[in-house]
Amino acid sequence: MPAKIEKGKPFVIGLTGSIGMGKSETARLFAAEGVPVFDADAAIHALYAGEAATMIEAAFPGSTRNGAVDRAALSKIVAGDPAALERLEDLMHPLVAEKRDAFITDADAPIVVLDIPLLLETGLKVDAVVVATAPEHVQRQRVLARPGMTEAKFAALLGRQMSDAEKRSQAHYLVVTDKGLDHAREQVKMILTDVRAKLNA
Repeated sequence: MPAKIEKGKPFVIGLTGSIGMGKSETARLFAAEGVPVFDADAAIHALYAGEAATMIEAAFPGSTRNGAVDRAALSKIVAGDPAALERLEDLMHPLVAEKRDAFITDADAPIVVLDIPLLLETGLKVDAVVVATAPEHVQRQRVLARPGMTEAKFAALLGRQMSDAEKRSQAHYLVVTDKGLDHAREQVKMILTDVRAKLNA
């Protein structure tokens, strides 16, 4: 059962899903239904291009270029170094949390969606969890079709994420994404209908 919502605050849906499961497309479907969506990855991109760059350069010399984080350079520095990755996350999490909290506070809507890849791994509290999912062979096919992706990179990314089965076990709602866009859209609409019914109960 989704959490009970406090009066005057939006109902917060946390949207997650392993790499290649269709989470970004599901986020777009929520946005198309008029629900404000916070994109954690986009927030990180903006921070890398702005206020986080100086801090990251100080922690990881050589990771910026022209006043912005060079993602490829930063990736090389932290790749295969769990301690460095943890340091980077410790720098970024408070900044992303600040943007996320401001988004929720400023959202003039009864329902908002937080699109966060590592939602369950970080233990962020939301009112309901939606997991985008697809069969393993579909996930593999989608991810390995991405430019520059290799089996080794794919394995490393999966190693950082909770398994799809574990995510599904913690979900209030699922969006199955391998049966076409219309099917996924219908599932998103059904989720919103259910949440609105609970809000109006």
